[in-house]
Amino acid sequence: MLNDSQTNTLFDANAKPRGFKRIYLASKNSLRALIWLFINESAFRQECLALVIAIPITFLLNVSLIEQTILISVILFVILCEILNTAIEVIVDRIGLEMNTLSGLAKDLGSAAVTVSILLALITWAVICI
Repeated sequence: MLNDSQTNTLFDANAKPRGFKRIYLASKNSLRALIWLFINESAFRQECLALVIAIPITFLLNVSLIEQTILISVILFVILCEILNTAIEVIVDRIGLEMNTLSGLAKDLGSAAVTVSILLALITWAVICI
């Protein structure tokens, strides 16, 4: 026997999907976002290129599997920061395109996060490879 909340969830057209359907839909949305980023953001394309170049290089280096994983992970972290930076920019632009010091600060902070992640990646590569 189902209680009222279970019955409402089963027959609610607005209920959020669960299980594998939720995973499928989330993956579909993520892929759509990644495609949008690749088409519209040159920095994202450049960072993806860095990843594509970095992965084979890690196989040529005399490093452990853990070090190889770290080298690849720091590039992925740069990409993650770029995605979050772009999300901030999109939200700020959605709120309004007029000049606002807080909007500019939000965009600058997102950009600073990307810069810090790039520095982290460069330092990590330098320490492990030199």
